[in-house]
Amino acid sequence: QVQLVETGGGLEQAGGSLRLSCAASGRSWRTYANMGWFRQAPGKEREFVADISWGGGTTRYADSVKGRFTISRDNARNTVTLQMNSLKPEDTAVYYCAAAMTAQALAVMSRSPKAGYWGQGTQVTVSS
Repeated sequence: QVQLVETGGGLEQAGGSLRLSCAASGRSWRTYANMGWFRQAPGKEREFVADISWGGGTTRYADSVKGRFTISRDNARNTVTLQMNSLKPEDTAVYYCAAAMTAQALAVMSRSPKAGYWGQGTQVTVSS
């Protein structure tokens, strides 16, 4: 079992910044070492945003957020962070933290939700 709790969402103006954090816990969280972020806007499917390997050496980003968002992790504190800069109204969505056993499993979690674990989500709203 893995529990994921997101914090840090809120309302921000376009061009501003927000920082999301995800705290992992549970007996199996180290097994689900690949972690990342997805988002779901109203009326749209959940989509991949970014992910990071256990050691932090490998990161991937959706094209829509490259150069603006940065994912990082602190394994000593069991946390993964998403720094979001230069926010745009189209970034408005509920952001979900996710954890999976492999990078491949994490990549398909939006289509296969049971491939790993999800947090409860945190709302990010960007006003124009």
